[in-house]
Amino acid sequence: MTAFNKKGPIILFIGDAIIFFVSLYAVLLIRYRTIPSGELLQNHLVPFSILFAVWILVFFIAGLYENRTIILKNRLPGIILRTQIINTVLAIAFFYFIPYFGITPKTNLFIYLVISAFFILLWRIYGYSLIGPKRKQNAILIASSEEMKQLRDTVNLHNHYNINFISSVDLDAIRSVDFQEEIIKRIYAEDVSLIAIDFKNNKVEPILPALYNLIFSNITFIDMYKIYEDVFDRIPLSLITYSWFLENISHTPKATYDFLKRIMDIFIAIFLGVISLVAYPFIIAAIKMHDGGKVFIVQERIGKNGLPMKIYKFRTMTANDNGMYADGRTKNTVTRVGAFLRRTRLDELPQLWNVIAGDISLIGPRPELPSLVAQYEKDIPYYGIRHLIKPGLSGWAQLYHDNHPHHGVAISQTKEKLSYDLFYLKNRSLLLDLTIALKTIKKLLSRSGI
Repeated sequence: MTAFNKKGPIILFIGDAIIFFVSLYAVLLIRYRTIPSGELLQNHLVPFSILFAVWILVFFIAGLYENRTIILKNRLPGIILRTQIINTVLAIAFFYFIPYFGITPKTNLFIYLVISAFFILLWRIYGYSLIGPKRKQNAILIASSEEMKQLRDTVNLHNHYNINFISSVDLDAIRSVDFQEEIIKRIYAEDVSLIAIDFKNNKVEPILPALYNLIFSNITFIDMYKIYEDVFDRIPLSLITYSWFLENISHTPKATYDFLKRIMDIFIAIFLGVISLVAYPFIIAAIKMHDGGKVFIVQERIGKNGLPMKIYKFRTMTANDNGMYADGRTKNTVTRVGAFLRRTRLDELPQLWNVIAGDISLIGPRPELPSLVAQYEKDIPYYGIRHLIKPGLSGWAQLYHDNHPHHGVAISQTKEKLSYDLFYLKNRSLLLDLTIALKTIKKLLSRSGI
């Protein structure tokens, strides 16, 4: 095994322990607005040290010291959030059911959990890569798809990934490969410690016995597609089959998530909607002064469960063609005022009232025009699956898909966009929604648009 495998968990453990103690000191400093006295530190250090040991155990059980967790960093925020919730419950039970230490630090405990979670996340994502082992983990990639080439080239090209694919095996040509001579011996000769493999490919079956024996040599096996998702933030299109949807996507609602998301949608949309009213007179005046036309437009979109709905926007084009541009017969152009409204997303302010009404959410796949949906459902397999959930004002695809289709049917671009929508559909959570919201704000403030 490489130095990464041996020392990685130890470095992470030391870093976690240091952060736990530093966070406690920071809490006392913030809470009492002075350098903590020795007595104050002693009163908190003894009980919290016991909690630190328990929390480290929770981290261990959650897999935060495992090699695959170190590699798949996109999963870290969710794992850390769940472990901190468990740690919170344990801390409350500790202080309130074991009052031996004579302190019930309600405020201190809350502040501590927030601060420690923040610093643990920063440490895991950024700190470890700075002081951890610099040597990359030698790996072999076994698959047969265009995604395999993308993954190999991208990982090997960028230094911030912890993996170096020293070789890739094309399963389509596996019969012409002397697996024992060319692969097994190379694994030992070049200190390979990780094999990323396409387990869903039927052509991998003949080599599984040889791979099985490598378990006893401390080789880590990981699904190639898990690394792909972590690197590209989307679902590889070659993986999309009926079985994938049955395994990963369910129409059964996430009751707690859906309820909390709806509550957040209502309160945030009302807050932003009321504040945005200040901009309405200026936008209305600009549109009227430019061409004297209508201020608002109402267009039909496809929403949850494939049902049509009406959305409201400030007019940005010379007319409301209601998506007829999709057939190429209707000419319509963006106005100068409209170009500014689109670039700043101000044209979508009226959709906050759609959020309040429950037609759309703040976060979700962007709703499409009925004419486009009809075309895409014919030409793109499984396209309709994106309608399992409510569409949104902003979404994962709007952040990460660089090749957006605009004003017309674009099959290849929309296929790629669907891969990002599927990533969101599979991984949606309040934490992911918050990430999208913050990154959307960042894009708007940088005027890069979406």
